[in-house]
Amino acid sequence: MSTRESAKPPRWKQLSDELAAEIAEGRYQPGEKLPKIDELVTAGRGSRTTVQRAYTDLTERGLTIGIQRFGTVVSPILGKIHRDAVNRYRQTRREEGESRGAFDTEIRRLGMTPTSRPEISRGRPPARVAEILGVDGDEPESVVIRARVMLADDIVVQLASSYFPGDIAFGSQLEEKNTGPGGSKSRLAELGHAQAEITETIDVRSPTAEEARALAIPAERQVYEITHVARDAAGRAVEVAVHVVSTTLWTLSYTWAVDPPGDTPQQ
Repeated sequence: MSTRESAKPPRWKQLSDELAAEIAEGRYQPGEKLPKIDELVTAGRGSRTTVQRAYTDLTERGLTIGIQRFGTVVSPILGKIHRDAVNRYRQTRREEGESRGAFDTEIRRLGMTPTSRPEISRGRPPARVAEILGVDGDEPESVVIRARVMLADDIVVQLASSYFPGDIAFGSQLEEKNTGPGGSKSRLAELGHAQAEITETIDVRSPTAEEARALAIPAERQVYEITHVARDAAGRAVEVAVHVVSTTLWTLSYTWAVDPPGDTPQQ
């Protein structure tokens, strides 16, 4: 076997690339079902194992989604949603156009319609969130909880739960389903707690059974869990948000200045 032949990618990868090109050319439109595995086998494009691996690869690349009992369809979101974690929280970005926050802006830029299914309540946060916010973890109603299922058109693309200290959020618009232009961050600023510093911690893990059902992903698919902690100018934590998204639909980016002028190393 020649070096060229040994370097040739496996057939499943070739088929995945061929189908990706056909999607890019418009042969298969967003939301359209791809051929059944047996149809591609009959057409001589590979064995069942080859086609199955090619379809799995397309899903991992964010080009297709699997719908139980229906098959594999071209993703309505071709490519990934770009989450620019630095710029998304700037006021001009959050309030761009008709947006009601950073997520709205990201989805509208894809030409899709963002929607959210919020459930607002007063309650007890998880222990780690209570510690960050400095609230009593045993108090039954210490925070406002905004639990949201977030969609792009009809596709669930994000699960998010935000926690706000009760002494700030109780009786405010943060307890309303519609938080208005700019979302919760603009409302916090109006309450005298503008977010001045944000820390995000990212974990990659398997979804819970409930998360997998909500996101319509296989249980073996990985998700990003993004824990967002926002502090005001006084250093107080005023929001903790936990975002869960599929790794195949989102790409995360962070940009910052290295050694900005006047920066003094901390001891």
